[in-house]
Amino acid sequence: MTTTSNPGAAGFRALGVPADICAALAADDINEPFEIQTACIPDALAGKDLCGRAATGSGKTLAFGIPMLTRVSQAKPFHPTGIVLVPTRELAKQVRFDLLSMGKERRRYILAVYGGTPYGSQLNSFRMGASIIVACPGRLLDYVRRGQVSLDSVEVCVIDEADRLADLGFMDDVRELLDAMPSNRQTLLFSATLDGDVDELIKNYQSEPVMVDLIGDQPDATPATHHIQTVRPIEKTGAAANLVRDYGRTIVFVRTREGADSVRESLQASGIQAGSIHGGMSQGQRERSLESFRHGRVDALVATDVAARGIHIDGVELVLHWDIAMDPKDYTHRSGRTARAGSAGTVITLVTDRQAQRAQKILKLAGVTVERPGKRPRPVEADAEGVIVDTDDIDAADDAPVVNARPGQHGGVKTVSELAARPRVRSRRPQSPRPS
Repeated sequence: MTTTSNPGAAGFRALGVPADICAALAADDINEPFEIQTACIPDALAGKDLCGRAATGSGKTLAFGIPMLTRVSQAKPFHPTGIVLVPTRELAKQVRFDLLSMGKERRRYILAVYGGTPYGSQLNSFRMGASIIVACPGRLLDYVRRGQVSLDSVEVCVIDEADRLADLGFMDDVRELLDAMPSNRQTLLFSATLDGDVDELIKNYQSEPVMVDLIGDQPDATPATHHIQTVRPIEKTGAAANLVRDYGRTIVFVRTREGADSVRESLQASGIQAGSIHGGMSQGQRERSLESFRHGRVDALVATDVAARGIHIDGVELVLHWDIAMDPKDYTHRSGRTARAGSAGTVITLVTDRQAQRAQKILKLAGVTVERPGKRPRPVEADAEGVIVDTDDIDAADDAPVVNARPGQHGGVKTVSELAARPRVRSRRPQSPRPS
């Protein structure tokens, strides 16, 4: 059998990555290491503590996953040797999947631990000698406090999305877990920001870490193109539906559980295949919604901020802010669902007149550049079913001069009025569809 040299595998081999992991990466068409991987992998393989500052979607999982798979030893029952701490169950599942994929030949048992699943089945996995645990801090700490799992054999600990762990109030749990590990473990920390609790974590729990900063002094902006689109409340559903039609795979962000279900129903009434994900759903419902979106059975996923923080799905063309993000950090993390790993992406915020100034301020603080002002779009009528939805609260304090920005050329999308001008059944009264 003739073996053809793979340039991507050669690129990873040059970083010191073992041959079996290089082969697994090549099999998944991962052909070139990204910047964060090139910067982190050699030092992490050498056993050094490391602090990486990089945007969402930059390839961090491989940057810490490859060294972890290379360095951790086979675990004894209830004594894992590698720990990855993450803020959400969705991210825990995704990281576990990625580790399994790149570590096919390592024969390491990798377990995802998070709330909402039976304790018994997870304990059975610990009993079988799970080497690497990808965990939300709260559930893992439950096992440690009960004396059912010991962290005294941990060789490598990864803290992923440390800023989000801090935002969600997990830092006390993270510190307690780190205190339960050997002091000579290797600690790899990744975060978009390094201030506050994250900085304290670095000072107290890392030993002379190598600093890798791919953001620098620039604001925590995403590489996507960003737009603000001003619409009247009556236009919102029609505008959103048309954008999904033109862009394809879209994540729509709302603030509340009720809003997620309401917007999903409105999009469905407009002929869009849509799903939703929020904290009020069972674990099974959330997983089914994510799988439908991941495999293209639905074009739009309507999500709340907390539920979507761990979503890592490639090929998201558009992030649509139905409700304005509460702050620049939320805006950045929402928007980071698109333009991942060097791919293109678009972010559009739908606003009313009164919300425009607030949206502009948040985007400015997030460090993004918005397209130049455009014309006020003409009204888009309600969909054939007469469904009109607007879940965003309108604050009178936001009454300010309006600056409208329009999306640039992408998939033929220009303005809401141009989208509305395309032939489509539009009526304020229910109307039967035209025969095909």
